[in-house]
Amino acid sequence: MNKLAVVALGGNALIHEKQKGTIDDQEHNVYETSLHLVDLIKKDYHLVIGHGNGPQVGNIMLSNMAGLKLYDLPDMPLDIDVAYSQGFIGYMIEQQLENALVALDIQREIVSLITQVLVDKNDGAFRNPTKPIGPYYTREESEKITAESSAVFAEDPRGRGFRKVVASPKPIRINNCRTIERLAREGKIVIAAGGGGIPVFYVKPGKLQGIDAVIDKDLALSMLATEIRADEFFILTDVPKVCLHFNTPQEITLDKITISGCKKYLNEGHFSEGSMSPKIRAAMQFIENGGKEAVIMNAAHLGEKNAGTRIIPD
Repeated sequence: MNKLAVVALGGNALIHEKQKGTIDDQEHNVYETSLHLVDLIKKDYHLVIGHGNGPQVGNIMLSNMAGLKLYDLPDMPLDIDVAYSQGFIGYMIEQQLENALVALDIQREIVSLITQVLVDKNDGAFRNPTKPIGPYYTREESEKITAESSAVFAEDPRGRGFRKVVASPKPIRINNCRTIERLAREGKIVIAAGGGGIPVFYVKPGKLQGIDAVIDKDLALSMLATEIRADEFFILTDVPKVCLHFNTPQEITLDKITISGCKKYLNEGHFSEGSMSPKIRAAMQFIENGGKEAVIMNAAHLGEKNAGTRIIPD
């Protein structure tokens, strides 16, 4: 029987550090990542794929601001920006993954789904924005933008500059879970919950509406993995393994972490909120809700035995 896996593609799968993020850049990067995804497909995995969208949503917001300033075009709310990013990123992944499959003479259908995710409008995250989106700025640039727009910025934990941060409420429900599972178990490769999903809430019973936020894609995909009863959950990032004392002379790489170990390291402050911490929590959430194994790793090592850091039950 085929294993069902959910794969969360990090932002580096689309835009590498120091790239401008042109469509040519992104298509090339997605194709390279797709070749690694094929390694799982060769091992008879059924796949559901999600992706980040932080740089893309940030760029869409910048385009909106320019259009408003130069041409008096109507601004678009953040939930629409997320939907926009889901559409064009899903298209790129679908196309480049199909190209990778054809190059290797593998026949699989790929389906992209625009996905809404329910959140609580009273979630405390709306009072404490933490989710980084968009490009990196210097301190001076970020302070200037804040003075002009009241935007909130936070310093990148890896010293790459300052990024705008927005609310990141917890996902409550992923729409169309049963359809996603059915398609995946039929052998279709499903792209869903991109960027964590389009954040929506109930204005009143029976009436959904979008809300300004970006849901953490790893938490949303962890919930999706649980809902569709996935066997494994892969979180792809730009480092090969999870580390303690990251980027210091005392750095220690971890091959395996239990749930209790994750809690210990989180409490000790080893993982930053803007980087590894949400990934650890997402992996924990999947295991605590019955998942067999979560793996945090670099895409280049997909399919390799003992690659990445495995999060397992106690």
